[in-house]
Amino acid sequence: MFSKSDNLIGQANSFLEILEQISQLAPLNKPVLVIGERGTGKELIAARLHYLSQRWEQNYVKLNCAALNDNLLESELFGYESGAFTGASKRKEGRFEYAHNGTLFLDELANTSALIQEKLLRVIEYGEFERVGGTRTVKVDVRLIAATNEDLPSLAEQGEFRADLLDRLAFDVVTIPPLRERREDIMTLAEHFAINMTRELSHEFFSGFSKKATQTLLDYEWPGNIRELKNVVERAVYRNSPSIPVHDIVIDPFESKYRPKQRIKAVSNVETKDNQEPPAIANNETATIDKRSKPNDDEITTSADIQEPKPNFSFPIDLKSASQSFEIDLIQQALADSQFNQKKTAEKLSLTYHQLRGYLKKYNLLENSEN
Repeated sequence: MFSKSDNLIGQANSFLEILEQISQLAPLNKPVLVIGERGTGKELIAARLHYLSQRWEQNYVKLNCAALNDNLLESELFGYESGAFTGASKRKEGRFEYAHNGTLFLDELANTSALIQEKLLRVIEYGEFERVGGTRTVKVDVRLIAATNEDLPSLAEQGEFRADLLDRLAFDVVTIPPLRERREDIMTLAEHFAINMTRELSHEFFSGFSKKATQTLLDYEWPGNIRELKNVVERAVYRNSPSIPVHDIVIDPFESKYRPKQRIKAVSNVETKDNQEPPAIANNETATIDKRSKPNDDEITTSADIQEPKPNFSFPIDLKSASQSFEIDLIQQALADSQFNQKKTAEKLSLTYHQLRGYLKKYNLLENSEN
């Protein structure tokens, strides 16, 4: 069952809607897909789905798909027969067999290969598989819960994830809101983590947060979500005197005046032609640049020192038309540079996949950009 420290906490409407969705999904013997950014609590959601289901007394088995290569992942999931490969001296059951009549949670599902995805599809459809190196069909009754921080529909469109597996997994999808969309929950979670850390340090009580600390916590965007918040709060509590409210919040523990200097590859101070790579540095050497002192011009030239020539415009000019032409050229160059992979193109342009699709439709570029 859940420990007290693992309880899902929050009062934001978006979060309460997720809890309601889980309550409705839990009793069903259907696969569920949990999607969310890193640190949003996907594993806690999966555990809640299991322990609220009729399978709560049976095994709840977990596996991170990104932690193993394809061969090991296949063996872990489906087991193997004696002699299947070097070192396989006896038969080994896999995670699906361990989870028989229970629940199997697969994290980082997007990292699985086409072979693994094909075998997962068969288990979902027919409840059967063969162990590695075996021919006998093994039947299991397992509820599958999968999680990822990737946009699986986009990966399916690009052929990087099986569309038929996605269809079977997505009986329903639980999409967890990031912490920046749950700002009313930030201090509730922060106090929860602070109190737990206070107990761990054997302090008598938690003195709270100062106004400055509270504002710092509320103003930050939390790209690492709840996991990052937990680390920041626990660090602040242990560094703080237990008799006064927490005042200083250290978001980045690496920030220090003694932090090692950044290593930047040097670029020769020579002219290069368009689209030509600068000459490589002999023996693959790198230059260490101290940001606090600027080197002499004849010592080193970095890519940051090379100024792009500013374009010359002839006025009057149609700003709207010029802007559209610039956007089209930029998108087309990014597409070509990404070999027309739309997900990679969106990343190069700092857009979401759906924002990029909007631009492609706007400028009628879809036909030339489909994979």
